Amino acid sequence: MPPENTHYIGEIITVEFDRPPLFSKRPHCPDRFVWRGETLVIVEVLGQRVDFGRRGRMAQNMQPEHAARATQQGSWGVGRYFFTVRTADGRVFELYYDRAPKGSDRPEGEWFLRYEIVE
Repeated sequence: MPPENTHYIGEIITVEFDRPPLFSKRPHCPDRFVWRGETLVIVEVLGQRVDFGRRGRMAQNMQPEHAARATQQGSWGVGRYFFTVRTADGRVFELYYDRAPKGSDRPEGEWFLRYEIVE
């Protein structure tokens, strides 16, 4: 649940890495992101977490014992990596990588800027 002092954004962003992740579906925090044409440099990671919970129809398509393991370890195309970051200009944001493929021709996931935390 987001802190009370947040401004919801919910937009797709482009991220940049100085050192790309070894596995694209298990990324570390990016070094920069581009939002509305502005490049914001990440100077500090304030928090991170992973959510492998299945949503919607995906929550119903596994046997309970397999679903329990998938919630802990993840399964292909399911899960989100969340990062709370401070940018060079002092702003605080939460961004996340959604592992879900966007179609057979686009198996990679997408990065989202979830919200800005107003301090």
